[in-house]
Amino acid sequence: MGGGMRLVFGLGKSGLGVLRFLARRGLAAEFYDDRPRPEDVAAARALGFAPAGELVPGRYQEVIAAPGVPLDHPLLGKLGAPVIGEAELAYRLGQAEIIGVTGTAGKSSTTTLIAELLRAAGLDAEAGGNLGTPLVEVVDRARVAVAELSSFQLERVERFHPRVAVLLNLGRDHLDRHGSLEAYHAAKLRLLKNLGPKDALVYNRADPRVRRAAEASTAKKHPFDPADDPRETNRQAALAAAQAYLALTGQRADPDRLRAVAEAAPAPPGRFEVVGRRGELVFIDDSIATRTLAVAAALKTAPAPIAWILGGVDKGADPEALRPLVAERVALILAIGRDGPGLARAFSDLVPVEVVAGDDGLREAVRRAARKMTRGSVLLAPLAASFDQFQDYKERSRVFREAVREVLWTPSSS
Repeated sequence: MGGGMRLVFGLGKSGLGVLRFLARRGLAAEFYDDRPRPEDVAAARALGFAPAGELVPGRYQEVIAAPGVPLDHPLLGKLGAPVIGEAELAYRLGQAEIIGVTGTAGKSSTTTLIAELLRAAGLDAEAGGNLGTPLVEVVDRARVAVAELSSFQLERVERFHPRVAVLLNLGRDHLDRHGSLEAYHAAKLRLLKNLGPKDALVYNRADPRVRRAAEASTAKKHPFDPADDPRETNRQAALAAAQAYLALTGQRADPDRLRAVAEAAPAPPGRFEVVGRRGELVFIDDSIATRTLAVAAALKTAPAPIAWILGGVDKGADPEALRPLVAERVALILAIGRDGPGLARAFSDLVPVEVVAGDDGLREAVRRAARKMTRGSVLLAPLAASFDQFQDYKERSRVFREAVREVLWTPSSS
């Protein structure tokens, strides 16, 4: 992993983070992107790196591919070099100990809370990975890196070895990328690949697929029980992970103190938060709920009757699994974005569906829901990615909150 030329394949947040990581170590690299943005190319050049030009087989000792680059990208196989991802690079060359968190739902909330709990215990801990800050940045800044890891990132781990692995659940997601549920689960379970008896595994014992994987591991096992409330489930997982790490490293933990910190911690932006009220009607932002498991939890928790706003880019959701909840708790569906109408069609025999077309569809959906609902909740739980209309789920969350403020401030909306 020392000298030699590397190729950073794919720029964006992850690729630029990798280039900064390599620059700090004085390591040589070139970069390539299928559709480079001028600002990313300028940033890469400013770090002292040059574009690859023609990709020559045998030129590179190693390729570091961004999470968005598929495993079967036609150029990767022609280079004749091993291909790894950012998480693997961070583990091999970084100094921090890593706590890895994965699952179909709840990763961001659990990851940020683990880091907060460890800081409360006096440790230098920081969260990163799939939730925002590249892991290669975190491992150079903190003693303990708490990493949210997507299936895209875990596809390319080989020696990656966290001290604590957290496996929250195994549902249905990203079938557009992985092709099958089995392949998606296999990618997630690579988090456990290198665990041994000196490591800890925190897992959801209520999920049979998770439980089977945990039983096969030789790591110290720390099961947790999910709750009906998604936030309480994430708290249980985070508390178990923080306590497991403290125990592994021989540090004392005050369980009451940690529990108090967990209960006081705010939810991450876009994670099931009440952002407005009008009489008996509440407006709930769960922009990060793109997976079936997360949406099911939101539909169970939001006050009924629910005006459910869904839509965006379908990643292989399982609408059939949500039909009982929709029939019981949803009064109206407002479909936005590219695949919203198709997703909503699965429920059209159960509840009224309105398709809200156009780039301003989310704002209009909030306006329509506010006009039609007098009690219960208006819930943004998209069941889809945001990239057709927004930069990411955080921008979608911001637009939803702005729309809620607008209808609450407009007297005619009530």
